[in-house]
Amino acid sequence: MAKPRAESEPLLGRARGGSGDCPAGLTTCRSVQASSGAAARWGLCIDQAVVFIEDAIKYRSINHRMDARSLWLYRRYYSNLCQRSLNFTIYLILSLAFIETPSSLSRTADVRYRSPPWEPPCGLTESVEVLCLLVFVADLSVKGYLFGRAHFQKNLWLLGYLGVLVVSLVDWTVSVSLLCREPLRVRRLLRPFFLLQNSSMMKKTLKCIRWSLPQMASVGLLLAIHLCLFTMFGMLLFAGEKQDDGQNKERMTYFRNLPDALTSLLVLLTTANNPDVMIPAYSRNRAYAIFFIVFTLIGSLFLMNLLTAIIYSQFRGYLMQSLQTSLFRRRLGTRAAYEVLSSMSREGEASPQGVGVKPQNLLHVLQKVQLSSFHKQALIEKVRSYGDVPLSASEFQRLFHELDKSGVKEHPARPEYQSPFLQNAQFLFGHYYFDYLGNFIALGNLVSICVFLVLDADVLPGDRNDFILGILNCIFILYYLLEMLLKVFALGLRGYLSYPSNVFDGLLTTVLLVLEISTLAVYRFPHPGWRPQMQGLLSLWDMARLLNMLIVFRFLRIIPNIKPMAVVASTVLGLMQNMRAFGGILVVVYYVFAIIGIHLFRGVIVAPPGNSSLAPANGSVPCGSFEQLEYWANNFDDFAAALITLWNIMVVNNWQVFLDAYRRYSGPWSKIYFVSWWLVSSVIWVNLFLALILENFLHKWDPQSHLQPLAGTEEATYQLSVELMFRDILEEPKEEELTERLSRHQYLRLCR
Repeated sequence: MAKPRAESEPLLGRARGGSGDCPAGLTTCRSVQASSGAAARWGLCIDQAVVFIEDAIKYRSINHRMDARSLWLYRRYYSNLCQRSLNFTIYLILSLAFIETPSSLSRTADVRYRSPPWEPPCGLTESVEVLCLLVFVADLSVKGYLFGRAHFQKNLWLLGYLGVLVVSLVDWTVSVSLLCREPLRVRRLLRPFFLLQNSSMMKKTLKCIRWSLPQMASVGLLLAIHLCLFTMFGMLLFAGEKQDDGQNKERMTYFRNLPDALTSLLVLLTTANNPDVMIPAYSRNRAYAIFFIVFTLIGSLFLMNLLTAIIYSQFRGYLMQSLQTSLFRRRLGTRAAYEVLSSMSREGEASPQGVGVKPQNLLHVLQKVQLSSFHKQALIEKVRSYGDVPLSASEFQRLFHELDKSGVKEHPARPEYQSPFLQNAQFLFGHYYFDYLGNFIALGNLVSICVFLVLDADVLPGDRNDFILGILNCIFILYYLLEMLLKVFALGLRGYLSYPSNVFDGLLTTVLLVLEISTLAVYRFPHPGWRPQMQGLLSLWDMARLLNMLIVFRFLRIIPNIKPMAVVASTVLGLMQNMRAFGGILVVVYYVFAIIGIHLFRGVIVAPPGNSSLAPANGSVPCGSFEQLEYWANNFDDFAAALITLWNIMVVNNWQVFLDAYRRYSGPWSKIYFVSWWLVSSVIWVNLFLALILENFLHKWDPQSHLQPLAGTEEATYQLSVELMFRDILEEPKEEELTERLSRHQYLRLCR
């Protein structure tokens, strides 16, 4: 058995139309069946084609080593087991922040009631962390070997990966040497990088945000100028020599000095303190309202919405470039597979241009490709339709358009009954009108629950008479059970389970039935004045409340039957599935700001002296302050508390309370941290997410969009992913671009 070809040898070596000849002695896949070791070389060519197709499916780069050993390692590295293990390692090292000192393992984050949390001993989390870092070292080593030194040196992400690992390992060594008593752990700030570098879509998103920053900065500059001008104008307006009480109160409360005035108007830009900031002056003279209205109109309603529009247009334009790159990678991978397979022809055949790819060779490749069963079956059937006719390059490319289609699920055949009565019953209970009846019954159940909630609003749980509601619940649950059994009769068990809505109904019906039987077993059958004492873990009221909550949740079954609501629900589900990259960016931002917040503000919020709580009527604190509102749980004393605090600030409701409190507790420079968080989270990320939601809805609702074709057509089977949302805008790569890129492949040589 001959050894596999060295990487210095060309992968392909057939002439194209007499434009050039291969070098003498060049070993090619074309001559595999005539040379020694033909079986090994034929297997190598098949493996190369398999890897190229898998790269195309996953939008991966094909610029990696192509020898037999490297291909084996490459496929093992990108196997589901290895990738899931790597993802688990990433999530594990990120989750250490909840356990490390300061630990989040306490019942509450409120500084008044919080008991000292359990702190892990030195070496526990550090041992888990070093294991994760060693996995990342192995990951980087494999990537460096597979893609080669030249690619490694040019790839900034891989270089950054190396730098982060070096810094993390050095910092870990320092931490262990100091027995975990070091004042700062730099590696905690670097951990989100592991999440970023492992997602190609997150890298694209981050690059697009960076490219869009100049356009965002232009509107940000306008906002800053607008804010500064109105700040100076407001200080002049409320700082005259002759002041009424309203002017003086306005100045002392909101415009005492330049930082306070700037903060007040910045918060007004988010409308969080409206109309509070206007009331002192407006109460004395209604003309003062003009100042605040003009500021809000220009800033909040014009400039902020303009920022959203710019983010939408600019980011969408740059996202197109990234998605165009993904499309090019898919076409390049499939074209490389075509070149490999077309070079496996016998030398004795006629003109090489007419050879193409033999269907039997492609079928052999598809059997080895890691692909969903639906897409693999569709590709195999398409290839078999060609018979023994070789596939041209264009036909080969069109063949893989099947990857963009989603499967249309076929439901099992219904049971066949001989009795006419059973056939009529099957037709009746299998009709969609029967679903409408079930929706009507579920609506009646929901209305009955609402009626009793209104009637019993002022009655204590222990004094409520649950007899009528208990009887109604029994009746409705029995109907749900009967409906489920009748649908199983009409559709068959497999047919019933083939509908997700039926699985949803059946699961909830089963849970409701078990809960109702448990209630009756513990508290007996309902009767007038039915108020038994608590038995077991839950009282009768708790059991009934849990039962009714599940009934309300079951009412969601009506969503697929209302078309506008179904479109909204499908859009939300599509966002959850396809916008994970944007959620990942938000996780990274949250993680970094939470770690920074812990180092800056840990321990600055101290419980009030004396009693454990301040009464709201306590005159020692201003109304609406951090202390009066009892925001003590909003602190940065541990990672979980920091995340919740950042979330509350991102929502911007009452965020001026946090600005004022941390200014008093830690100093005026704390405002820089909170304003930076507002800019990153509320201004950039929320507007970006809003723009993508708009784009998704436009494609869903646009009747002219080819992503919403008529049901039953071929185009109706295309799945909606991030890459395919903008498919009508993307351009197909040209033949010359693909061949030119293949000719520059480090481990691939095409003879012309």
